[in-house]
Amino acid sequence: MITSMPTAAEIEKAIRNVPDFPKPGIQFKDITPVLADARLFNGTIAELCKPFTAGSVDAVVGIDARGFIFAAAAAVQLKAGFVPIRKKGKLPYSTHEEDYALEYGSATVAVHTDALKPGSRVILIDDLLATGGTAAAAASLVRKLGAEILEFSFLIELSFLNGREKLQGFPIRSVVRY
Repeated sequence: MITSMPTAAEIEKAIRNVPDFPKPGIQFKDITPVLADARLFNGTIAELCKPFTAGSVDAVVGIDARGFIFAAAAAVQLKAGFVPIRKKGKLPYSTHEEDYALEYGSATVAVHTDALKPGSRVILIDDLLATGGTAAAAASLVRKLGAEILEFSFLIELSFLNGREKLQGFPIRSVVRY
């Protein structure tokens, strides 16, 4: 039984720092301890959904892959649909695609062409905001479908990477900021 909601500080304390993963110099933020604790996981979903209520959002868009965990749970809480934005080649139907830059190279994300109706009110959720490239590409896809982005919501934001700069004009909320 969950007796009380955790604070952002409690959620942050549970995020494990793994040095030199996946390569030397990277300080990986491991969210699996948050997922494994029902109180922390539920509290994280509640934070990601603020200030929205059931019925105020038509769809929650989750970004591949860890964003799916949080976005799907948020969609259930908000009584909204869930829309996945996936890596190129992972969706079986007709898609819109968007390329974005990585530190070394580029990548492509996709969404089904019928995933959102024009005018749909959506929030985009992901586990991490780093440089903002993936989130900006996701925003471009949502706009191609004619939907209205109400907010971006992230569990973790790596502020020193300035990802917000690529998302100017959108409300952004992060539960934990480093």
